[in-house]
Amino acid sequence: MTTIARPFKHITLSPISFVLIVFSLIPPLSALAEDSKSIDTLRQLGKAFASIAEKDSPAVVSIKANQAITQTYSRDWPFGNSPFDDEFFQQFFGRQFRQQQPQQQQRQPQQRKIIRPVQGSGFIVSQDGYILTNNHVVEDAEKITVTLLDGRELQAKLVGTDPATEVAVIKIDANNLHPLEMANSDTLEVGEWVIAIGNPFGLSHTVTAGIVSAKGRSGLGLSTYEDFIQTDAAINPGNSGGPLVDLDGKVVGINTAIVGANINIGIGLAIPINMAKGIYDQLVQKGKVVRGFLGLLPQDITPEMAEQFKLKDTKGAAIPDVTPGSAADKAGIKPNDIIIEFDGKLIEKADQFRKLVAMKKPGSEVEIVVLRDGKKKTITAKLEERPSNEQLAETTKSQTAEKLGITVQNLTDDTAERLGFEGLKGVVVTDVESGSPAAMAGIQPGSLIQEVNRKPVSNAKEFKEAIDTAAKEGKVMLRVRYEKSSIFVVLTIPKD
Repeated sequence: MTTIARPFKHITLSPISFVLIVFSLIPPLSALAEDSKSIDTLRQLGKAFASIAEKDSPAVVSIKANQAITQTYSRDWPFGNSPFDDEFFQQFFGRQFRQQQPQQQQRQPQQRKIIRPVQGSGFIVSQDGYILTNNHVVEDAEKITVTLLDGRELQAKLVGTDPATEVAVIKIDANNLHPLEMANSDTLEVGEWVIAIGNPFGLSHTVTAGIVSAKGRSGLGLSTYEDFIQTDAAINPGNSGGPLVDLDGKVVGINTAIVGANINIGIGLAIPINMAKGIYDQLVQKGKVVRGFLGLLPQDITPEMAEQFKLKDTKGAAIPDVTPGSAADKAGIKPNDIIIEFDGKLIEKADQFRKLVAMKKPGSEVEIVVLRDGKKKTITAKLEERPSNEQLAETTKSQTAEKLGITVQNLTDDTAERLGFEGLKGVVVTDVESGSPAAMAGIQPGSLIQEVNRKPVSNAKEFKEAIDTAAKEGKVMLRVRYEKSSIFVVLTIPKD
């Protein structure tokens, strides 16, 4: 008999039992075979990554751009801005403190141009040297330098940018280029392996791998039209503009942003290549992007709204307003319609609908399915060209605002980022007439009007309606934001 010693007690076993126990502790051959297969699978995956990196890296470029930006400063203070402009003074004494300074002490802000170096990535998409990248990498660049994997350093020409989608195109003149092939990003599935290639922190041709974490990410405030692919493949500053590729080595997206404090935390965002294709074609052909326009204001459906409209769920886009004479008006779309389908695609949210309209070219005929009084109705509309933000603001001018000496326009994502108004709503003051009531009250171009008579305004149309209503009272109170603080300004409206 064999005895096995254990703490606190002894167990006596027969030799046969002992042998059986020993053999039971040895992994079965099938398990060892499974482990071997798993290791082989990992080896094959690693070799696949290596093959893709070797094949695609020659098409990935490093981009260095010298961007010209405008800096505001106080000319009369030799060492920078006036101390009265400092956040400390404004926090404890308010902006009124500066306005109450004697005239000779007030320093009028001046502007100067400075050059800011920006580093990013891009990838070659044609044999004749066209390169896709991000708008924020090359926008307003006075000089763009591209470095290839083989060490060639070339000057690039800016072909065009589209801030609304964060896509940009540049071009180099060179031979022996290796363009990447584009995939169909619509067929990309959550959970698929993807690889990011770029130059994070200037580290040339860095390759990282991960999976597609989600699709259709929007509402992040990074661009006007958002439909991001989310991935956990490591993306860091400098990756912007580089390719996100699938296991076939084809581009599925343009790496654009990360969620976090400028360092990878496993949430990277890429523009779907299908969205970028249409932008690329227009930028190469025309140097600019024109978008489809219906002339209506879609809105997400809340559970309360769904109850009022007698809807089963909150899918679709509600239409509270239609611009008279617009493409939507001509097609017969009416306020209170619920758009449930656009050109064969089911509509779930207002943002999705806006994006689909904008991605269509002006002149396109589209089929729109609406719910009207609970019944489906199919409408054919011919899209018009989307006006510029300035043109949209022009159509909503107010005679009362002109009397006050204020010109405003809608707050775009690009303007919000430039002026420091991210995440806020309101209208931007673009011009203040000298000697007007607005000028005498200290309102300046670049400020943000958030409220009119204590009511929030989100766009130029709402501002016009609110300011015209206030004209009946003879006075209007505005809530005006300058950089990081807001003040109330009461203006007397001049009589005719």
